[in-house]
Amino acid sequence: MHMDFCIPCLLGLEGLIADELRQMDALDVRAENGRVFFSGDEYTLARANIRSRFAERILIVAGSFEAHTFEDLFQGVKALPWEDWIGKADRFPVKGYSLNSDLFSVSDCQAIIKKAVVERLKQTWSVDWFEETGALYQLQFSIMKNQVHLFIDTSGRGLHKRGYRPNANAAPLKETLAAALCSLSRLRHYHQLYDPMCGSGTILIEGALMALNIAPGIGRRFTAEAWRQAPPEVWQQERTAARELQRHDIDFHAYGYDIDPEALETAKENAKRAGVDRYITFEKRDVKTFAPVTPTATVITNPPYGERLMTPEDAQRLYKELGKRFLPGKGRSYTIITADEDFEYAFGRKADKSRKLYNGMIRCRVFFYFK
Repeated sequence: MHMDFCIPCLLGLEGLIADELRQMDALDVRAENGRVFFSGDEYTLARANIRSRFAERILIVAGSFEAHTFEDLFQGVKALPWEDWIGKADRFPVKGYSLNSDLFSVSDCQAIIKKAVVERLKQTWSVDWFEETGALYQLQFSIMKNQVHLFIDTSGRGLHKRGYRPNANAAPLKETLAAALCSLSRLRHYHQLYDPMCGSGTILIEGALMALNIAPGIGRRFTAEAWRQAPPEVWQQERTAARELQRHDIDFHAYGYDIDPEALETAKENAKRAGVDRYITFEKRDVKTFAPVTPTATVITNPPYGERLMTPEDAQRLYKELGKRFLPGKGRSYTIITADEDFEYAFGRKADKSRKLYNGMIRCRVFFYFK
C-alpha cells in the first residue's frame, strides 16, 4: 500500500533524517524546515519507526489544501478518503495548531475537522454513531499561512522516548538530539567516547546504540501496530531485519563522568535498561580533573546553560576550564553544545566548525574541535 509520510523534527536535524531515510530505501525524500517528507509502504512505516535515530514521530500525510473559511476547512477535510484508514469502531481524536492564518481558533478547527471526518465516515459506513473503542488513529493538523496539512500519527509516544530513560536530570538532552551530536561528531564503532558532564548518560547511551547499530525503537511499541494497514508480520519482519544489522565485534567503549552521584546512578540504570551498560564506564569525577584515559578520544558534552542551572558568570568560568582540559591532539575531537553564543571567547579557541541546532525551543550552537 503506497503511503506518503512526514517526519517532524528538531530544527537542524532535517539533513540527518533525510540521509537515514534514503539508507532505509524510502522514496521521494525531501527536507523542509522542521520536517522531512517521503513515501513508501507499510514496511517503510514500520522501518522508519523502529530505526530512525533523529525523528520525533512518523506521520502519514492524509491530505492538504488551502482554507480561508471554516466552510473551506470542512469541505476540504470531508473530501479526503478517511475510510481507507478509519474503521467503524476506531478512535480518531483531533489535535493541531494554526499559525499566521485566517482560521486562528485551534479549538474551532478541531471541532470542524472532527465533524467533517464523521460526516465522511457516516456516508461510507452507513452508521450515525461511532463508538470509538478500536485502534487509535490520532489525527493531527497544521494550518500555516492558510495551507492546511492533515496527518495520521503512526508512532504514539514520541520516538525520542526509547524506553530506557524514565528518569533524567534537571535539564535532559533529548535522545534524538544526543544521537544527532554523535552522528555529527562522526562517532564510529571503534571509537572511545567521553562525556565529562554526563548527567543521566543520554549522549553515551545513544553513542553506544549507534556504535552497536542497535535500532533505537527495537524495544518499544507503536500505535500503528494495532492497524489493519500494518499487520503483525510487517513489524516482525522489520524487527528481525533490524536485529540482523546489529554489530557485535566492536572496540567501542564510553566513559561518563559527573560530580553528582545520584545522576551517575540514574545513568547506570538507564544504560542497563538500554542494554549497553557493559560498554560504558561511569565514575564520579569533577570536570576540572578531566583527561582521557585512552590515546584517542571522541568527547561530546552538553554543559549546563541557562539561568535555571547556572549563572552566566559560572558558565564563563566553566567554559574557560573546558578550554584548559579539552586539549588538541592526534585522534582527539571535542563537540560542545551550548546556548551561549560567546562560548568560543570563554573557551579560548575558535571552533574548527560550528552549526545551529535546537534543543526543544532553545536555540543552541554546536562547536566542533578536531584539529
